[in-house]
Amino acid sequence: MADVHNIDRVTTQRIATKIGPGSKEGKQSPSSPIGIFDSGVGGLTVFRELQRQLPNEDIIYIADTARVPYGGRSPQEIIKINHQIINYLIKQGVKLIIMACGTSSAIAYPVVKDEYKTGIISLIGPGSRAAIQASRNGYVGVIATVGTIESEAYQKRIVELHSDAEVTAVATPLLVPLVEGGFIDADETRRVLKEYLAPIIEKGCDTLILGCTHYPHLAKLIKAVVGPGITLVDPAIRAVEETKKLLTKRSLLKDNSKPAKYTFLVTGSVVQFQDLGSKLMGKPIIGAKQVRL
Repeated sequence: MADVHNIDRVTTQRIATKIGPGSKEGKQSPSSPIGIFDSGVGGLTVFRELQRQLPNEDIIYIADTARVPYGGRSPQEIIKINHQIINYLIKQGVKLIIMACGTSSAIAYPVVKDEYKTGIISLIGPGSRAAIQASRNGYVGVIATVGTIESEAYQKRIVELHSDAEVTAVATPLLVPLVEGGFIDADETRRVLKEYLAPIIEKGCDTLILGCTHYPHLAKLIKAVVGPGITLVDPAIRAVEETKKLLTKRSLLKDNSKPAKYTFLVTGSVVQFQDLGSKLMGKPIIGAKQVRL
């Protein structure tokens, strides 16, 4: 897969001209919702963290399940998809967007981050900073999709933050399909995790970034494989902390005068998303609607 930082500029501009940016960005207010998107149910880990840290905020969540997973797609295709989703969310009047997808954060964020006035939060920077702070020996592991690993987004950012850091990055392409298929506690998932995590353990990493938002759903299984000596880092926690700081800086935090409202939009099967999402969240997700982007 091509390095996102070296994508042909003409190609990128052609994509942007055809399908984004260009959506009208209206006036934002504290009552405007926050937009979150992912290829599927993985971003619900970010949604849950947003609920915990910012319980007053209205949220629009887009699950692009019709195109899950993103990890094996070309950078150009991922950028095109991100423009489509971001433009859609802006039309809904969101005040900030969280890329609740590791692949989008790694590949599309460097391209789209300066194309919009609306703030966009990725997971790479927050996850890398959290890992450097958590590591005691400077050996950091990363598991993520093929697209994220081949972009080297985490590897480069971690070394920028700590020049002596040693990064062991492992592509784990089977994990997203396993989560989306509901195989959260299956023997097959355990077997796959043992194989994927072996290089992390062998290298002596003391910190492991869960570089895809689907992976915190597997945190218990991952912890059982790596043992107590490796700290798991969920980038969502730091990403939401940075979301809160940005909203505070822009005076866009919503007060508690009205209950938070949650909207779930799905490009694939609504029933499948609601069933699996409810299982993963431990509470019902209802009222999701299908949308065409």
